Amino acid sequence: MHTLRESTLDPAAALAIHDLPAGEPWLHEVKRGQTLRIVDLEGNQAVDTIFYNAADTAESYSVTDTLQRQGGIHLSAGSVLYSNRGRPMLAIVADTCGRHDTLGGACAAESNTVRYALQKKFMHSCRDNYLLALARAHIGMDKRDLVPNVNFFMNVPVTEGGGLSFEDGLSAPGKYVELRAEMDVLVLVSNCPQLNNPCNAYNPTPVRFVIWGASPSA
Repeated sequence: MHTLRESTLDPAAALAIHDLPAGEPWLHEVKRGQTLRIVDLEGNQAVDTIFYNAADTAESYSVTDTLQRQGGIHLSAGSVLYSNRGRPMLAIVADTCGRHDTLGGACAAESNTVRYALQKKFMHSCRDNYLLALARAHIGMDKRDLVPNVNFFMNVPVTEGGGLSFEDGLSAPGKYVELRAEMDVLVLVSNCPQLNNPCNAYNPTPVRFVIWGASPSA
């Protein structure tokens, strides 16, 4: 079920706005009660994202806990993202796209080889981006800390045979998803560099992150 919901927040009142070029990584802390908006600036750009408890990165986003609790495989407004300790990490409070993938995973040298061709092994990938961001941050995290991710704006339906199909996205320029942090979280992003499937029309594009402060009631 896709639940669309407009935001009431004004970008002019935001604490920070950051534009991330196509194919690049980003690591940022979002405090409890703050709201993060991810904007698909040009449409159908996959934003591969992992969340960690900023105080204890052994606690991270859990696709199994999240999907079991909500009873569905796609995220939209009203969804809550849970950790591997069963605690709410973020709540989706606004969404103008309505379809965000939880099963397709992040592209890597191995998956590029299996899905596309042997010569695709050395193409830049989301896994590379994650590792670059963690290495640059010098916070003691590495490949052992990577877990299954959310693909914001990506459309990966499940086929009748139980497989996954990477399809054209349902997003469009200016569509966004907005998440309120339920704990202090580290947001690890790869603005997907994938050139081999139609999720981003074979053309990676930039995205924007907007962060607002906590409301008095948060």
